[in-house]
Amino acid sequence: MIGYLNLTLRLAIWFLLTSDLSPANIFIGIAVCFLLPGLHKTPSALTDWLRVFWEIIIAVPQAYWEALQMMVSPHVQEEVTLERVKPRRTPGLIFLDIFLITFTPKTIVLKYHEDGWYEVHKIKRG
Repeated sequence: MIGYLNLTLRLAIWFLLTSDLSPANIFIGIAVCFLLPGLHKTPSALTDWLRVFWEIIIAVPQAYWEALQMMVSPHVQEEVTLERVKPRRTPGLIFLDIFLITFTPKTIVLKYHEDGWYEVHKIKRG
């Protein structure tokens, strides 16, 4: 089941990058998804995937709220923090975590450290 989620994530990214749903592009996208390494190497739980998708749904209104806050009051303080990667994360889940952090306007992931840390840049009110 999880292999299908990884494949679906890769295919969705392919379609977002190419913006083409022609039969030839679909075939090429499926071929590329299968040729990329690491599809079945790292097991992950379905609950981890569902939790990340739920967090993405929650992040949409949060992103609008943060954008409104930034327009109303200035945010002049900056800080760079290290956040721990959640345990048992596959590369697909790490990608979605980075997407989730970067999706909101006040935070962006600067770097992913291989030893299990995200370097996150945050802005705050003055």
